[in-house]
Amino acid sequence: MMSDGSLSPVPREARPYQGKRAGVVTRMVAAAIDGAVVTTLLLAGYAAFSITLFLIDPRQFSFPDVGLLFSLTSAFAVLVVYQTLAWWLVGRTYGGRVMGLRVVSFRGRRQRLSGALVRSLFCTVFPIGLLWVAVSRENRSVQDMVLRTSVIYDWQPRAPQGPEPSGDERPGSGGTQRPVSGT
Repeated sequence: MMSDGSLSPVPREARPYQGKRAGVVTRMVAAAIDGAVVTTLLLAGYAAFSITLFLIDPRQFSFPDVGLLFSLTSAFAVLVVYQTLAWWLVGRTYGGRVMGLRVVSFRGRRQRLSGALVRSLFCTVFPIGLLWVAVSRENRSVQDMVLRTSVIYDWQPRAPQGPEPSGDERPGSGGTQRPVSGT
């Protein structure tokens, strides 16, 4: 229970971690869940394509051979789009939601579309950069250090703050919210 008498969605044991940077194990589990989501999307797309071919010409139907290059290119594209939209719109992928993680900018806000796209491309092309979290005192991946982002524990069922302001809308140095650094 919280002090105002309402129930907290965050278990008592997890409350000390709220807002702190996530470790490598939690991030790897979230990434595995996201891999399963992307695989499911790819299989659904293949099934829909196969069904369409069957409906067009059932007598001549055979399952399409998509090839390795097309499969890898499709997986890359689906993963980049999935992560970009999730990080831009809500600050977390499905894996991040399951594990209680949120990606935030250095100001503690959701990323803009361009930032989410660059982060997604960087994470997809250089996934081994995630392992840097294991040796970083600040629990930051290579991507986090280069792009000035953080992956924090955030179990609160609240509407996420809007994306980073752009251009002249950017607030001054006073009153900006920065993510809580954690171990």
